[in-house]
Amino acid sequence: MQQRHLGKTGLKVSRLGLGTLGWAQETDEHEAKEELLTFVAAGGTLVDTAANYSEGESERLLGSLLGSAVPRDEVVVATKAGISWHGGVRRVDVSRAGLLRTLDASLARLGVDFIDLWQVQRWSDEVPFEETLSALDFAVSSGRVAYAGISNYNGWQTARAATWQEANHSRVRLASTQVEYSLLNRDPEHDVLAAASACGMGVLAWSPLGRGALTGKYQHSIPGDSRGADDELAAFIAPYLGEPHRGVVSAVVRAAQGLGHTPVEVALAWVRDRPGMTSAIVGARNVHQLKQALSVEDVTLPPEIAAALNDASAHV
Repeated sequence: MQQRHLGKTGLKVSRLGLGTLGWAQETDEHEAKEELLTFVAAGGTLVDTAANYSEGESERLLGSLLGSAVPRDEVVVATKAGISWHGGVRRVDVSRAGLLRTLDASLARLGVDFIDLWQVQRWSDEVPFEETLSALDFAVSSGRVAYAGISNYNGWQTARAATWQEANHSRVRLASTQVEYSLLNRDPEHDVLAAASACGMGVLAWSPLGRGALTGKYQHSIPGDSRGADDELAAFIAPYLGEPHRGVVSAVVRAAQGLGHTPVEVALAWVRDRPGMTSAIVGARNVHQLKQALSVEDVTLPPEIAAALNDASAHV
């Protein structure tokens, strides 16, 4: 698998990443091991998790596989901090103290000496951004983290954070930003992608398959074994199942049929090859889904097809 530099850093990551949101819930330890083995065998390196995924169990499961299933140095471990769940209530804490506590807990669960890429999970108006970013500085200077990034920041937040860090050489430069980006959500094109490019940051796309809608499996009904039929996850997917999103999905399916590819390959290739994109993070529930995604490595969309998809998704 091709590797790309993460922004203006020396760190290279695979242009497809492995997401672990469902690990330790939808994906058990045996399936997770097979996913990781399959991903690494295909040349994948970037594995993305977060302290709040499965209340920390996703990190713990990944940690149990590092050094046993795959060598630690063959994986770029990326995790995030700033969001937690308490009694079913979502809590955002991006204070310096909160972030550093979460970092130490992540290191313990992952069983590693340092994290390759540590990302602040979101912006909060309740904490001065300078305080939030100071946690990244300390994490890197103390050797706990190699590279630092942000996640789910909008354009002006991205630019403000990056320029603040660049204003003083004692601060760590932001390596990347992670945002939701797909043919069903092109909002980052309005400001985030330009800000990231201007600030020399890599871009990681989460949910590049439109929360699963771009696979085409929801085109006519909701499969009983899908996330769309799950009581806890249905609300997450529902925004992309109506109009005008249905028309974009149809365009992807038609393009796939004409090219002899799958909708997964077409949708992933479009995101992966967008200007400024470093890696598209795929969250597969099982090895079969992961292999479908990995097959995109040999796929490049013809310019006219990419342009047609641009037009079809321009107003979603």
